[in-house]
Amino acid sequence: MFNRKSANRIVLTCCILVLSGFQLISKQNNDIVLHDEQLSIIPKEFYIANMIDERDDRAAVAWLLPASPNGKSPSAKTYPIDLHGGGLAAIRHFIDRNLPHNAALRPITVSLKKFMATETASAGSSVEGQVVVSLSFSLVQDDELKHLIDYNGAAKYTRTAGPPQEIEPTLRHMIENGIKYFDRWMNNQAATDIALAKSVKVTFTDHNEKPEGDTIYYSANRPVTWDDFKGKTPQSRYAAEVYPTIGYEEHVEVNNAVIIVALDIKVCLPKSACWVLAGSQSDYTLNHEQRHFDIAKIAAEHFKQRIKSEKLPLTNYDGYINVDYLDAYREMDTLQKQYDNETAHGTDRVAQERWNKKIDKGLRLKTGD
Repeated sequence: MFNRKSANRIVLTCCILVLSGFQLISKQNNDIVLHDEQLSIIPKEFYIANMIDERDDRAAVAWLLPASPNGKSPSAKTYPIDLHGGGLAAIRHFIDRNLPHNAALRPITVSLKKFMATETASAGSSVEGQVVVSLSFSLVQDDELKHLIDYNGAAKYTRTAGPPQEIEPTLRHMIENGIKYFDRWMNNQAATDIALAKSVKVTFTDHNEKPEGDTIYYSANRPVTWDDFKGKTPQSRYAAEVYPTIGYEEHVEVNNAVIIVALDIKVCLPKSACWVLAGSQSDYTLNHEQRHFDIAKIAAEHFKQRIKSEKLPLTNYDGYINVDYLDAYREMDTLQKQYDNETAHGTDRVAQERWNKKIDKGLRLKTGD
């Protein structure tokens, strides 16, 4: 005869077994919670502005062995488990709460390349585990990421198969180790690594050469003389000709996170390209040729002024300098042609005097006289 009470007991027992099984599975698959623990560093050169997840497998951070009853060896089959809230979100939350954040420092993006714990069965009820971490650190600069350095770390542990929370200290310390590694690198590199520079400063020198060779470098104390005209005289309707030009040499170093760009400005005139017709060596003609050299000097000073007026970017300061140089070179070429055209290559004495005054004024402006 069917007994309703017996049936109820059977149903209740089944429910208890099902519930117990559910609790076992739920406990086994609980996410790992990263505990708050202030990191033992205070960054002086950076703050972590963002994190990016670039892991191949983002479903879990660990593949663990479950506990086995009666102290037997654990099963060889692992099960996946993640950090509470998801791998990236949990690590980002942990760093936000436990690493000082000073937005006045350099913004850094951390790319999570790998963060994984795996386990294998060992003797008795023990398991052996390994945690592998790979982080990539990039500087946020002009809305772009500039890669700086990578951290690759690994740690082994032995534990009794059981609650996944037991591996939490190892995971947490691996995160801390990666941040410490980057902090040490930043402290060592911040003052001298060009990738970490905060500003650009340009300095200027006027090139000179002693002893003097074929090239004359512009100096107010070294005017052109007829002895400098070493070139072969061509068939020409002009009395004399010179070919001044401008250029620069660049030296770069980083000091206290400042990119110092030292430009050695060259306003030069090759003697071997200067020529004069026999019988044309007058003071008037020499002055006309000297003024060509002066015009090159003025263009070079304008080159300096253009650079001084700009706030050069960290990522492409050379591009700006090159553009300014080309502008100055074109200015020089235009002025040289205009000068010869308006003075009729020095034969128009009234125009020549006008240009003498104009050039003198330009030279005074460059020195602030």
